Amino acid sequence: QVQLVQSGGGLVQAGGSLRLSCAASRSIFSINVMGWYRQAPGKQRELSATITSGGSTNYADSVKGRFTIYRDNAKNTVYLQMNSLKPEDTAVYYCNALRIESGLRYDYWGQGTQVTVSS
Repeated sequence: QVQLVQSGGGLVQAGGSLRLSCAASRSIFSINVMGWYRQAPGKQRELSATITSGGSTNYADSVKGRFTIYRDNAKNTVYLQMNSLKPEDTAVYYCNALRIESGLRYDYWGQGTQVTVSS
């Protein structure tokens, strides 16, 4: 089991920055992939960024160059630094932890954090 506790988010003007945090209840070295997803009203949840246990990162085209995912292994925490925010970034953001063990996939989710970008 992995518990994920999110913090950060809030209201910001377009062009501003926010940082989201996701603290895991166990070592993130044991988690294959950690990521951030977002869900806007009336839309499906979509991937924003991921980081593997080896440190490889991946970004959705919509956030590439503006968002940065990184982690602090000592704190078992993954962050999403969001810069140059746009109104279309408004969504509930969810932290995800993916473990693959014995061929089985285990997904864990944070509680969600609202990010609102005003124009």
